[in-house]
Amino acid sequence: MHLASVQRILGILMMLFSVTLLPPLGFAWFSGDGTAHAFVTAFAITLIGGVLIWLPVARVRREMRTRDGFVVVMFWVTLTLIGALPFVLANHPHLSFTDAVFESASGLTTTGATVITDLDRMPISILYCRQQLQWLGGMGIVVLAVAVAVAVLPMLGIGGMQLYRAETPGPMKDSKLTPRITETAKALWYIYLGLTAACGLAYWMAGMSAFDALSHAHSTVAIGGFSTHDASMGYFDSTLINMIAVFFMFLAGINFSLHFVAFRNRSLLGYLQDSEFRFYVFLLALVSVIVIVGLYLHGTYAAWEEALTHGLFQAVSIGTTAGFTTDAFYNWPSFLGILLLFSSFVGGCAGSTGGGIKVIRLLLLIKQGMREITRLVHPSAQIPVRLGDKVISPRVIEAVWGFFALYVASFTVMYLALAATGLDLMTAFSAVAASINNLGPGLADVGAHYADMHTTGKWILAFAMLLGRLEIFTLL
Repeated sequence: MHLASVQRILGILMMLFSVTLLPPLGFAWFSGDGTAHAFVTAFAITLIGGVLIWLPVARVRREMRTRDGFVVVMFWVTLTLIGALPFVLANHPHLSFTDAVFESASGLTTTGATVITDLDRMPISILYCRQQLQWLGGMGIVVLAVAVAVAVLPMLGIGGMQLYRAETPGPMKDSKLTPRITETAKALWYIYLGLTAACGLAYWMAGMSAFDALSHAHSTVAIGGFSTHDASMGYFDSTLINMIAVFFMFLAGINFSLHFVAFRNRSLLGYLQDSEFRFYVFLLALVSVIVIVGLYLHGTYAAWEEALTHGLFQAVSIGTTAGFTTDAFYNWPSFLGILLLFSSFVGGCAGSTGGGIKVIRLLLLIKQGMREITRLVHPSAQIPVRLGDKVISPRVIEAVWGFFALYVASFTVMYLALAATGLDLMTAFSAVAASINNLGPGLADVGAHYADMHTTGKWILAFAMLLGRLEIFTLL
């Protein structure tokens, strides 16, 4: 591996990331909330650290190989530590190192689990910092950085495709929207930025304040789930705002390449022709119907309209791994809470900002299972696995099964480790599920927040967040 090339890219990306600390600093200066020193110090540490790492290898020019894609992991770990700096340095909230790393990891991985309580009284700079962490992590720091570094500041110049492949979610890593990785990264960035702007404008027109609209647009399109209020979306008590959130969470859970094709061709036909999209809609619709009917029959809400709006919102939010809530779903009937939690295991589509195993992997697992059943009846038959009219190569099927096996094994180990800290089994199970699926809210004792979690448990869950966000293979 070319350590000098890795070091050079890490230094460049750190310098680029230091710029993202300036918007929260602007909020701190504008509001006078007393956190400016925390962001100034964090900015200086990140910028100077990046320069010191980059300078010794500034003239290195070597093509990166696939194995050098581990710089993605190094970068995510480094950014998690950098993102924790404001929380440690600020006077309010003044988090411990463990809590700060947990909050930062939760933000960057778009998990949405939080150890901060009393959000309504937090400085707005800290609140915005949390939302921005999710927005940056939503598309993937590396994809955004490749777009900037290759297209705007042509300093990187090497290894862009390796970083993209290591970062991109889904089983088929070589698909690009455009012939060049530069144009692909820019296309993703423009789609992401456009959805964020549209979402923020819709929230503002529906009655949110400008700050809340901006903040929640960041976490909605990122499918993150951080809010500026303890009650999450329930704070606004608005059906219109809830439905806007449902619409944009649904869009953000779709493969972004479909958005690109639809925009380029000025046609929605591409969505309908995509097998993964159709299965994604089917799963969300099925879970939504079950939850809505269950809430109504159980009498959780007196009116049918309330069961409809709350049930639909939670089904889409949890199903896409966004993690916003309009009510304490963890206090709903046990069956519904567990159903919602299991829906997060599927998550969004490949190439989206959602977490989980991804819809396309589940679809391929089902098709492969059906093929094996057919082979029992017709052992000599040649039965390819198809998505639409495309035959899926055996290598992709093998990768999907390998991913699923590692996912189950990783989940089991972390579940047992968390249970060993003394947590009850439901809390431990849901905490690991909510973390590795990048969901956020869990059941039982982690339904509202993770502030009471044991220190060891927080480190286990922070690792689970990174494992889920980088889809296991890249991290391991």
